[in-house]
Amino acid sequence: MKTRVGIVGPQDSVDLICEVGREFADDLTVLPFIYQNVEETNAIIQQYEHQIDIWVFSGQAPFAIAQESGLKQQFLFPPMEGAGLMKSLLEIGYRDQKNLLRLSFDTLSRLEVMEAYTELGLSSEQLHLLPYSGYKPAAELIDFHHSLFINRQVDACVTCLHSVYEELKRRGVPVYRITKTRGSIRRMLSMALQQGETLHFKKSQIAVLLIQIGGMDQLISQNTLSYDIHRLHLRLQETVLEYTESISGSFIALGSEKFLLFSTRGSLESGETSPALLPERLAVVTDLSTNVGVGYGNTALSAEQNAQLALLHAQNYGPCSTFMVDDNNQIEGPLESPNRLSFGYRTESKAIREKLKEAKITIKTYSKLLSVQNSSHHHSITSSDVAAWLKMTQRNARRILHELEQHSLAEVIGEEAPPARGRPRKIYRIKEECE
Repeated sequence: MKTRVGIVGPQDSVDLICEVGREFADDLTVLPFIYQNVEETNAIIQQYEHQIDIWVFSGQAPFAIAQESGLKQQFLFPPMEGAGLMKSLLEIGYRDQKNLLRLSFDTLSRLEVMEAYTELGLSSEQLHLLPYSGYKPAAELIDFHHSLFINRQVDACVTCLHSVYEELKRRGVPVYRITKTRGSIRRMLSMALQQGETLHFKKSQIAVLLIQIGGMDQLISQNTLSYDIHRLHLRLQETVLEYTESISGSFIALGSEKFLLFSTRGSLESGETSPALLPERLAVVTDLSTNVGVGYGNTALSAEQNAQLALLHAQNYGPCSTFMVDDNNQIEGPLESPNRLSFGYRTESKAIREKLKEAKITIKTYSKLLSVQNSSHHHSITSSDVAAWLKMTQRNARRILHELEQHSLAEVIGEEAPPARGRPRKIYRIKEECE
C-alpha cells in the first residue's frame, strides 16, 4: 500500500516537490495542496487530515504553523542547504553584477550566512540578517527588507518566502528568493518513505478495547426483573456491535458488564467514531457509568494487557472516561478531553529512578507532571495546575513539587499572585534530565 503524502506550499515549490516525487511513484502517492498565503496551512491540513498519511511542507513557516495545529500526523520539510544560498549569491553577483557585500537576508541562521561568505572570501560586515525559528508573519519580513532598501543600507534583498518575494518585487525592490534544491527534496522524500513504512507497520498492530459497564450487579440485586436485565444487555450489545462494525472488528461479551473488542490500529484510528465517544453512546442506553481502555500491541496478548492497564487508569480517573496505552507503554487520556495527558510509567534514567525513590514519588506521577508542564505555553507548572490536572488536593500538590525541588528534579523559576488573598504561589519547572 502506497503512503499518501500531502505537499503544501506555493505553486512553484509544490510543483518542484511533485516533480521530484515522481521518482518515488512506486511507493508514494504525492498529492498537491497549493496556498496563496502561508496562513492557509492550518485550514488545509485540518480539512484533509484523513486523506493524508504524511504532510510535507515547502519550508519552515508552514511546517511551524502545522506543528501548532494539534494534529498527530508526521510533518516534514526540506531543510535549507548551502547549495541554495550559493545559487542565489551566484545570481546576484555573477548574473546581475550586484554588490554581494550589501544584502539583507531573512530566515537563515547567522552561522549559515557567515560560513558561506567565509568560503567565498567575502566580508560580511555590511550584511543585515533576520534569523528566526518557527513562524514569523510575512509583514515583518517585508518591513525589514523594505526599510533597509529605502534607507539605502542594502542594494538587494534575499528571502526564503514566496509571499515576501512577490510583495517586495511589486514594490520595486531588487529581491532574490532562496529555493530548495532537488537534492534536499529527494532526501526529505526518502525520509517520508521510511516514515510511511513505519506508519503502515503501526496501522497493522492489533487493537483491543475493553469496555466496563459499572453497576450491573446492583441492578440485579435490586430485584429488577430478569427480562429487563436481558433487554438492557441486548441493547448494550447492539450499541457495541454497531461500533465494532464501524472499525471492522469483532467482539466478545464477557458476562453482563464487560465487552472485549478486537480490531487493528489502522481501522480504529481511521474510524469515524472515536473510542472516546463510546461511553457517551452507551449512556443513551443506560445511566450506568462506563469506562473504556484501548490497548495497542504487536501481539494479541500485549494489546490486551495494554487495554487492561488503560481500563484501570480510566476507572481510577472517573466515570465515563477512556484511556489508551500504546506499544511503547505510553499512556494517554482521558481521550474525551481536549486537555488529555500523555505519560509513561517507565524511565531509562537510573539517576532519575533513584531520586524519585528517595522523594517517594512514582515514575507515573513524575511523567504526568512533565506532560502537564509540556502542555503549558510557559513550560512551567504550579501547585494549582497539578491539583486540577491530577485531581488531588492543593496540599498534596505542593508536597510533591516541594519533594521534587528538594531532590533536584524541579526548580523554582518565579512566583505568581493568587486570585484571592494569600501568599504568592511558586512557579516550578520540572527537569527532564538529572543533573
